Amino acid sequence: MDFSLNDEQKMMIDTVRRFIADELKPLEDELELNGSLPQAKALAVHNKAKELGLYGMNMPPELGGGGLSNLDRILCEEQFGHTTDYLIRRAFGNVYEPLLHCKGAQVNRWLKPAVAGMRTCAIAITEPGAGSDAAGIKTRATQQADGSWRLNGGKHFISDGEWSDFFLVSAKTGDKEISMFMVDKGLPGFTVGKDQIMMGLRGTPHLELFFDNVPLEAVTLLGEQGQGFKLAMGALNVVRLAQVGARAVGKASRVLALMVDFANQRQQFNTKIGDFQMIQQQIADSVIEVNAARWMVYQAAWMLDQGLDAREQIAMVKVHAAETLGRVVDRAVQVFGGMGFCKELPIERYYRDARIYRIFDGTSEIHRGVIAKSTLKKGAALFDINC
Repeated sequence: MDFSLNDEQKMMIDTVRRFIADELKPLEDELELNGSLPQAKALAVHNKAKELGLYGMNMPPELGGGGLSNLDRILCEEQFGHTTDYLIRRAFGNVYEPLLHCKGAQVNRWLKPAVAGMRTCAIAITEPGAGSDAAGIKTRATQQADGSWRLNGGKHFISDGEWSDFFLVSAKTGDKEISMFMVDKGLPGFTVGKDQIMMGLRGTPHLELFFDNVPLEAVTLLGEQGQGFKLAMGALNVVRLAQVGARAVGKASRVLALMVDFANQRQQFNTKIGDFQMIQQQIADSVIEVNAARWMVYQAAWMLDQGLDAREQIAMVKVHAAETLGRVVDRAVQVFGGMGFCKELPIERYYRDARIYRIFDGTSEIHRGVIAKSTLKKGAALFDINC
């Protein structure tokens, strides 16, 4: 496998990086200060990204998307990590892969408008009693005599729920059966609850959703009945690789660049602090870990492009990239000293934002369990190149 960048990939990365620098970074301080952006500014970013073809890049070109391979998407997602979650969502969109299971009337009602950025969606799996245990949900959809459904239950920690027009909701349709539904905001009995304010990720709402006998047309069932858990896990695997793994590498790279610049400029005892061995160790360890995490991300993306099963590799990425980001940002706070703890610089913001990476989309502990069980079953195939 060859991970050297070709000219098209370099141009793609340059375009995304330039858009982030010119259009998104100038908004970061305002977003951090106020916890939101005026609707007009958010829409302006959204529309400009669409004009440049930067929206829905993971979707097939015949639907109006970018048609990127998994590896090319990962290259872009790494750049997304250089800015904040809210701005990533506004500019580049979250068009979830389960929508590709739309058929018939569903295509024009939900899929194409989502790819075009005309309707935005959020995925709603997590519940108060079902976080890492996605199969433990209590929300239930009951089929009616005419083929329609009634939805009851609730979700929480639903990212971007305020901005979204509809939701991909997982619900039980039998004792051991989970299905997925496309649920439009505004339906009778559908209530949006409070925003659960987070330590980091300023601007991105994390809402509660409540379903009280919400009427759902038969057409809202996504894929086949009973396929919901498979759709959810497929979506989460992509999220873990792209939105967690690749973005963690990008964010760690951004923080590391700031750390290096500061170490070359800041002087103590008439010497640049970058000349101190203890600071050099912080930088060296960060460079090693960022590169290791990046190659893990690239390998998993390459495997997906080859049609290979990369579930264990993605679990490894989720753990290593998330924890690498945490260590790099922690070192950056130490290198910056008091200024690293100040809101005047973005380091403390990166520190707060980084902490959630070890928790969302499956905790590090859950993924370590997955990796260990797979290794005990498959043996050296997961760590020996010649097996």
